[in-house]
Amino acid sequence: MKKTMPPRTPAHRNMLIAQSGGPSMVINQSLVGAVFEARRQKRIGRILGARHGIQGILDEDFIDLRKQTRATLETVAATPSSALGTVRKKPSAADCEQIFEVLRRNEVGYFFYIGGNDSAETAHIIHADARRAGYPLRCFHIPKTIDNDLRENDHTPGFGSAARFVACAVMGVNLDNRALPGVHISVVMGRHAGFLTAASALARVYPDDGPHLIYLPERPFDMKRFVRDVDAVYARLGRCVVVVSEGIADAEGNAVATKFLKEVDSHGNVQLSGSGALGDLLAGQVKAGTRVSRVRADTFGYLQRSFPCVLSDVDAREAREVGAFAVTAACNDTEDGSIAIRRRKTRAYKAYYERVPLRKVARETHHMPARFINRAGNNVTKAFMDYAAPLVGDLPKLGRLAC
Repeated sequence: MKKTMPPRTPAHRNMLIAQSGGPSMVINQSLVGAVFEARRQKRIGRILGARHGIQGILDEDFIDLRKQTRATLETVAATPSSALGTVRKKPSAADCEQIFEVLRRNEVGYFFYIGGNDSAETAHIIHADARRAGYPLRCFHIPKTIDNDLRENDHTPGFGSAARFVACAVMGVNLDNRALPGVHISVVMGRHAGFLTAASALARVYPDDGPHLIYLPERPFDMKRFVRDVDAVYARLGRCVVVVSEGIADAEGNAVATKFLKEVDSHGNVQLSGSGALGDLLAGQVKAGTRVSRVRADTFGYLQRSFPCVLSDVDAREAREVGAFAVTAACNDTEDGSIAIRRRKTRAYKAYYERVPLRKVARETHHMPARFINRAGNNVTKAFMDYAAPLVGDLPKLGRLAC
């Protein structure tokens, strides 16, 4: 059966943009980049922002972004978290009907959704429904996720800054642990992908610095082996700094944390963050299985997403550029899509952007490549360090007293 192509988007239609999923330190750079580019496009009329993602569309809760001053937008761009508010909501068939009523009423011809995997899925649903309905809509997903797990992307906006936070935080943990030795376990975000947890390795300055052990969702987690690893490092150094992903799972693929956590969002994801249960469990196992008396655990939780003052310059710049690129693509291309960040194969770090089909990004997760993880499954390789370092930027210089 031949596909029916939707009508081309007429000139001088309005634009609607929204943010979805977990906030990040640079998500507003993408918002502002898109708004500034839209102001340059003659075919875009009003620029509407929906508060709290698709829920704001359903409620017709909009803010006029064309009326915002440049100074206000620049300040917002440099501010972490989602300026429009966010949501975790998967649209139902009834929701989509209502969404298109709102879009028609507001003469919206361009729709942009900033977010991660689930947000890409939402954009894909709206894109597919628009085609079926014959509604003339340019629909684009603008990438964002600190987890760095969007397919088709070398890396995603939000990751570099969150990785910088993790690296700096673990630097502090290591300094504390060196001054007052013991075992410290840090739990970092990462449901299925360990990129953010792996970034803790950038905290190392001296050969004996932590993190000494890193555990990722991409490798099966064995509790007995974990305790043996910690005991071995402690025997060698008299201390041990451990970083684990919140999504570490056993050999059957069951996330360790789900034994304690039951809350599920509309996309079917168990809420792993917001609880210290995993850290407490791991600390308890170390205490029970070793002779170490001082064992502590911290869960970074939501601190990683919207912490000010640790922005990666590369991350902020690219986040703005992908927002602008999406608007340009929507105004000039005949196909909808998602914007992907690619890395050029050059010695010095360089990136570029491409439009990719929404279906290739929606829902599915991109995992850490095997070459980024050591054979034992408890650390990362130099290949990962080379990959992540330019995204994070220069870290604080630390010193020690001469012995």
